[in-house]
Parts: sequence; structure tokens; C-alpha cells
Amino acid sequence: MSLIKRSTWPLLGNGSWLSDFFDTEKFFDSDWMKNFSIPAVNVRETDKSFDVEVAAPGLSKKDFKITSENGLLTISSEKKEEKEEKENDYTRKEFNYSTFSRTFTLPENINEDDIKATYEDGILKLKLSKKMISQPKAQKAIEVR
Repeated sequence: MSLIKRSTWPLLGNGSWLSDFFDTEKFFDSDWMKNFSIPAVNVRETDKSFDVEVAAPGLSKKDFKITSENGLLTISSEKKEEKEEKENDYTRKEFNYSTFSRTFTLPENINEDDIKATYEDGILKLKLSKKMISQPKAQKAIEVR
């Protein structure tokens, strides 16, 4: 007996929706996924801190919620907007709702009590100060006399 591969079966291969769903490159590059907005993040390490920049234009300081707990840093935002205009014979009502959440695992050398955040020109900036972790002393050879 021999198996024959058929390319005409529905839901398998040849660009069908099922293969697009399981093929991660096609799935995450699809048009409907582009509607989800996850802000870009830059992380830079210096001798004394980690500097995190989150691209979040159109928000204000009060829209952010930043928490640090058990070695996890969570940055989230929720913004609701409603606008209604009434003129002559028509009424126009528009609303917008946007939300995101990003969670990062913090390194052991971060001082969770000393995290500072600022928001300016559409960029949320966080400074995560490092704490000194005591290094184990180097092994010392003892001479026998």
C-alpha cells in the first residue's frame, strides 16, 4: 500500500485558512493581526541602570499603570474616548477604546523600590536602578608551612 499526498483536500495546505492559522509567519502577519497595537519597546543597559522606552503616542500620564511585583514589571494602559456632535439633521457619535499590557521579567540585580517613570513626547521612559549584589570572594590559596 502506498500513501498519496493530495493537495486538493479542503482545509489543508495551498493557502487555506487552517494552514495560515498554524503557520505562525502567515498568522501573525495577517491583516487582522495588524489591528492589535502592542507598543514597541527599547531596552538599554548601562553600568547603573536599565533604561526602558515604550513608544505610546496619544496617551497621557494618567493612562498608564505600572506595577512591579515578585520580579515582574508590568506596563499597561487603557484609554476610552467618546465624542458626540449634533448639528441640524444629523447626529454623529464616535468612540475609541485602546488597551495594551506588557510584562517583563526583571533581573535579580534590579532595585524594585527605585524604578522611575516619565512620559514625554509620546514616549514612556523607565529607569530601573541596579543594586549591588555581593560577589563571592575569590578563592585564596593557603600555603602549608
